[in-house]
Amino acid sequence: MRKLSRHRGALIFVGPSVLLLLVFMVVPILVAAGASLTDLDLRGLADPSSVEFIGLENYRRLLSDELFGKAAVNTLLYVVIGVPLIVVCSLAVALLLNMGSSRLFRGLRAFYFLPAITNIVAVAVIWGYLYNTDSGLLNYLLSLGGVEPVPWLDQPFVAKLSLILVGVWKGAGFNMIIFLAALQGIPREYYEAAAIDGVTPWQRLTRITIPLLRYATFFVTVTTTIAWIQFFEEPFVMTDGGPLDGTMSVALFIYQNGFNLSDFGYASAASVLLFLAIMIVTAVQFRLRRSDVEY
Repeated sequence: MRKLSRHRGALIFVGPSVLLLLVFMVVPILVAAGASLTDLDLRGLADPSSVEFIGLENYRRLLSDELFGKAAVNTLLYVVIGVPLIVVCSLAVALLLNMGSSRLFRGLRAFYFLPAITNIVAVAVIWGYLYNTDSGLLNYLLSLGGVEPVPWLDQPFVAKLSLILVGVWKGAGFNMIIFLAALQGIPREYYEAAAIDGVTPWQRLTRITIPLLRYATFFVTVTTTIAWIQFFEEPFVMTDGGPLDGTMSVALFIYQNGFNLSDFGYASAASVLLFLAIMIVTAVQFRLRRSDVEY
């Protein structure tokens, strides 16, 4: 009690955040974990006494569910392609915009950041017109060069790449701001010393800039990976998981089973697996980062 009274001020300030975390994060996770062990459905919400405990049956169903397997593979593909693309593109744009501080460069920063705050429905409508196979702008531009129309959203693999492109376009702006802040925090003395030593621009980039951005790069990589594991908005709004479930993600699979089919127990089991995947991937990233720092 003496220790608690000594840190009373800190506890008062931390308490509201901890309470919000418990109510809106920890408790829902525990509820989902409990629901995943039952056959909870729409009838169970109205009559809790009809809910039966079925143990790990939902998890066994998931392991044999072909659609869930396809959604997991699609999500893995989204992460493997989307995360490096966003990190590289946002870093490249940040490096270019960091070269100047005029009104033009400030305007370009706002221009590149706009997609990050644009409503996903508006984004889907615009990109839907761009991707239209018959009358879309992209295929029209390709036709000027004699290229056949591309089925941007009509062929499963191409549709996945099309959604990844939209995700990169929408998410790169936010990460660009983070990289810009990190770039502007690098002391100018490093570059002045490098100029005196006759360091080339490429050496300055690879030996000074990128190593000093390692913390920002780590943060961007972790947060972007978590976001792409939960990839939902683009396939939900633009393709609804089609064609032929080719763009189905695990998050969209959870939504469809929970809200369309009202199979809440099954959806909860999938959400628990998704949560565990996020925790494992994040823990591995932190472990690799810790090993790098210790080295």
